[in-house]
Amino acid sequence: MAPRPLKKAQTPLAVPPAHSTPLAEAEKFARVEDDGHVFLLLNGEEHPVGQYPDASREEALAYFVKKYDDIVSQVALLEQRVKGKAPSAEMLKTAKHLRSQVAERKLVGDVAALEARIDALTEAITGLEKAERAAQDELKAKELAAREAIVAEAEELAGRDPATVQWKVSSTRMNELFELWKAAQKNGPRLGRGTEDALWKRFRSARTIFDRHRRAYFSQLDSDNAEAKRAKEALIARAESLSSSTDWGATAAEYRRLMDEWKASKRASRKDDDALWARFRAAQDRFFEARKSANDAVDEEYGANLVAKEALLKEAAALLPVRDVAAAKKALQSIRDRWEEAGKVPRADIGRMDAGLRRVEDAVKAAEDEHWHKTNPETKARTNSALSQLQATIATLKDDLEAAEKAGDAKRISTAKDALSAREQWLEMLQRSAQDFS
Repeated sequence: MAPRPLKKAQTPLAVPPAHSTPLAEAEKFARVEDDGHVFLLLNGEEHPVGQYPDASREEALAYFVKKYDDIVSQVALLEQRVKGKAPSAEMLKTAKHLRSQVAERKLVGDVAALEARIDALTEAITGLEKAERAAQDELKAKELAAREAIVAEAEELAGRDPATVQWKVSSTRMNELFELWKAAQKNGPRLGRGTEDALWKRFRSARTIFDRHRRAYFSQLDSDNAEAKRAKEALIARAESLSSSTDWGATAAEYRRLMDEWKASKRASRKDDDALWARFRAAQDRFFEARKSANDAVDEEYGANLVAKEALLKEAAALLPVRDVAAAKKALQSIRDRWEEAGKVPRADIGRMDAGLRRVEDAVKAAEDEHWHKTNPETKARTNSALSQLQATIATLKDDLEAAEKAGDAKRISTAKDALSAREQWLEMLQRSAQDFS
């Protein structure tokens, strides 16, 4: 349970001067006998106060007046404390004690007025007590809300899906909540054993669940990390076993497959994954650097071949445009034969050289196809037949036009002219085609 909060320091009160009632004034409230017996006069009645023997009447009276004055001084001090709103619990005990002392009637003075002051003090202290209780209830309500907020946040943290929790941030916050709880227990107002125990059980349960989820999450993370490391270690072993291969094409393809497997595999921790990747990459680099060195050596060897093929490509380009198909085909075949004899060229130049020769080959082939189209006997015969038929039709149409003009038939003239114009256009086209076959 939390200890009670420390009491707020009170401003020291000025101590009122000791009260002194003049004997002449006190005589109004007393009767003193010669033998030292003193009686208090109150509301028309006498109350025996006591005896002060072997003394004068004044000394006996003064003795009991001093007791009155002592209580008056205490009442005055208590009035100051009430005015300063000191804690009510002790003041109420003091007021009750003073009231009981006055009720014993063992003093002399204005007792009625003194009892009225004490009663007024008691009422004021009771009011302070109620105000303190209300303030304490309000403080406890605020403290209860604060404690419940701590518990609710802890329960919310514990209830999250472990896979989505940012554990570093959340663990820091859970520790902060625990420190807030301890500070509230130590310095806050008491909420009652039952309330505090119930809240603590909820908070402790939330922390326990949170810690269990965290341990399970990191345990699974360690397991996943170990599994990912094992899988990538296996890929590294395969990559390292291939690093000295000279089967360049097949091995390069295998490395591509290994890379695809690496990308599809689970990630280990960042530190482990970086180290594993460095090893995997190093094995690949050894192979590809060896392949590059081998290719560079081959390219250097094939450099002379490239010079020869560059000259052949220039010779082939000179065949364009093709004017003599037969001569171009013969020259191209010679170039092809020498091209094969020249041998391989560096890898970087293969595509460019092959494409250059292919352009010349395509141009010669297109010229050959065009020449065949023009000299095809069947096509030529069909064209000449159509030309003869169209010329005969045109002659007939001219006769029809001449007859229509003689007859003055405007409609026949127009029809004959349109038909003749169309046939003459067709004749022009066929005559151009026929020239291609000549």
